[in-house]
Amino acid sequence: MNMTFWVWLSVCIYIALGMAIAIVARRHLRAGMNEFFLGGRRVGGFVSAMTYAATTYSAFMMIGLAGLTYKSGVGALGFEFTYLCGLFLVAFFGPRFWLVGRKFDYLTHAELLADRYQSRAVGVTACALCFIFLVPYAAIQIMGIGYLVAGLSNGAITLMAGMIIAIVLGIAWSNIAGLRSVAWTDAFQALVMVCTSLAVLLVVVQSGFGGFGNFFARMNSDIPDLLTVPTGQGLWDVNMFIGLALPWLFFSLSNPQVTQRLFIPKSVTAFKQMIGGFLIFGFIYTLISVLWGFAARLLVPGLENADMATPTLLAMPIVPAALALVVMIGIMAAAISTIDSILLTLSSMWARDVHKSVINPGISGERELAISRKCVIPIIALVSFVFAWWASGKTGLAFMIAPLSSAASAGLLMVVPTIIAAFFWKRATAAGALSSMIVGAIIVLVLQVTNFRPLGLWPAVWGIIACVILFIAVSLVTRPPLEKANEFMGYLHGELQKGNFI
Repeated sequence: MNMTFWVWLSVCIYIALGMAIAIVARRHLRAGMNEFFLGGRRVGGFVSAMTYAATTYSAFMMIGLAGLTYKSGVGALGFEFTYLCGLFLVAFFGPRFWLVGRKFDYLTHAELLADRYQSRAVGVTACALCFIFLVPYAAIQIMGIGYLVAGLSNGAITLMAGMIIAIVLGIAWSNIAGLRSVAWTDAFQALVMVCTSLAVLLVVVQSGFGGFGNFFARMNSDIPDLLTVPTGQGLWDVNMFIGLALPWLFFSLSNPQVTQRLFIPKSVTAFKQMIGGFLIFGFIYTLISVLWGFAARLLVPGLENADMATPTLLAMPIVPAALALVVMIGIMAAAISTIDSILLTLSSMWARDVHKSVINPGISGERELAISRKCVIPIIALVSFVFAWWASGKTGLAFMIAPLSSAASAGLLMVVPTIIAAFFWKRATAAGALSSMIVGAIIVLVLQVTNFRPLGLWPAVWGIIACVILFIAVSLVTRPPLEKANEFMGYLHGELQKGNFI
């Protein structure tokens, strides 16, 4: 069987289906920034849940988390479960985002912060952090697709070709109908993603081990050091776990492509369905990805690059070629979903929180949207692609996808105290927000670049410690925008008292 031909054919069919869905979605597109970037705030519960899931769970899971499990063992499961534990933050803060988004017509969380703290500088700074730290995260998705198609085709389709496909589709689908096309394709892609990955796991366990009983017995006998924390290889310790897991815990608040999803459900019921659907999806997909990593460790030990565990396992004879191709498309689709979601979010932030807020306040809505689609999206895509090429090892440097994901989120973590205080602390000030975000981000960047870990603590830990201390101290000695704080928090108190979100 010519696997290269079938890989190309599968990719072409996927592109055709994706284009068809995006074009159909375009028919429902209305005018305006809210329509393009938020689906007009009229997205149903199921589609909201699936686009939330596909945006969050991308190349990181079946490529990155499986690779991390392959290399470091069961600690990867605990690490990923911290994200699901962090979902309580969405259950708690999500209704607040949804309510104030509709009341004050916020497009991004940076716009929310700029208005709440009555400071354009706060919004611009939050926007800058997203641009600095989300580019590596977008690059991870591009790398994941490159690894996947290169592995399945045994190198006949190069890593570069796979990455080019990813970035071209990301640009196309984020432009065709904005959030609506992304969300509609996400709903289909998320179902394909979880169903096919579960099917392949069952096939691998049955064909490779004779069932789950033998699979778990082999884990206990062959890789017992990977079933304890820290592992026999010393890869997991308390500092490493906290350093990687802390940004993951607050991912749902810190990442703008996720917080923007909190604005899109059409009703309270749809919002609840989004959270419940995502929780179920996330739990199942996490277990699949971790078990997949263990299966790869037993069947294909000794891989030099752990991120190749999934592509290598999919290429084994025990996995039917047709099923492997469908899984490849599912993972590819999820990664592209994250790419185009990031492109959409960052372009909306540039247009609204930088260009309209600072450069040209009188800009029309049509011009604002045109800048986002025609200028910002392609530029961000190009920068992300260059970073992916560099990080994939073309310059002699290679990174594992999972740690790089968490490192990118470590910088975004610095906006979390400002977000939390916006909803709960009237005394919080713009000066406190600015100083904490800037200093915290600088600390994270310096420690990550130098790989310096004072007292063994990772960059995210030092960054958030400095961030919280600065935010509180500076806020206490500067003047807060009490009028806006009272309006903002008073409105929330009144709406939440109605009990709709209980």
